[in-house]
Amino acid sequence: MNLTQKKNVDLLIDHFWKRGYLTISRKFGTYLPEPTKIGGHEVDIIAKYKNDYAIGIILSEDDVESYSISDKLSFLASRQTRWANKKVVLFVGVPFQLYSKAKLIIQSLNEEVKKNIRLIQIIDPSLNQNVIRKKQSTLFS
Repeated sequence: MNLTQKKNVDLLIDHFWKRGYLTISRKFGTYLPEPTKIGGHEVDIIAKYKNDYAIGIILSEDDVESYSISDKLSFLASRQTRWANKKVVLFVGVPFQLYSKAKLIIQSLNEEVKKNIRLIQIIDPSLNQNVIRKKQSTLFS
């Protein structure tokens, strides 16, 4: 288990909670079960908001550089619930450095698929506050 992967999953779950989603399963969790593979693809989070479901994945640098990432994103974004046939939203968490590459990959996808994808920058708040403190200390010296 990589600590940065666990931290990225935790930050994506925080984003889910801010939007009102309830986490059903997650990777690296203590009490919740790990999500099963969907069509052979690894998934990090499965969440629910009222009757709507969402899938969350974290993209690493290796994922962004791979050729099969567009197939994976289009497959996961085109998922529907079993009986109600509601579309499942796909939240894609990307580190700050890879955001522009991931955005280009998503823009190359089909219009119908793009509607179900939400791209999220994963920024560590502890690192962000250190930068703010440095800027403040230099401004007032």
